[in-house]
Amino acid sequence: MSAVQHMVLVQFKPDVSDELISGIYRQLAELQTLIPGITGFSGGPYASPEGLNGDYTHGFLVTFESPAARDIYLPHPEHERVKAAILPHVVAVVAFDYEVRDWS
Repeated sequence: MSAVQHMVLVQFKPDVSDELISGIYRQLAELQTLIPGITGFSGGPYASPEGLNGDYTHGFLVTFESPAARDIYLPHPEHERVKAAILPHVVAVVAFDYEVRDWS
């Protein structure tokens, strides 16, 4: 089975503090220890000079060992808890999942 990348882009509300955002990232990173099948997490603020972020201010990437692991994560109570902590602070969010393939 292929690994799955779960890419999420977030536009935080302008009044959300850096401290709150850091806390959210810590909660997201902690999910690796709470939900089986997560093999990686990374994220941070938009950092490109291209200006193609479409108003999204931050992003994160969760890697799962398989589509089945992602399917366990989505309704998992710990994921739902963190999602509930994030959503009041965002203007917009987009999630895009893909199975990792070797295109060479």
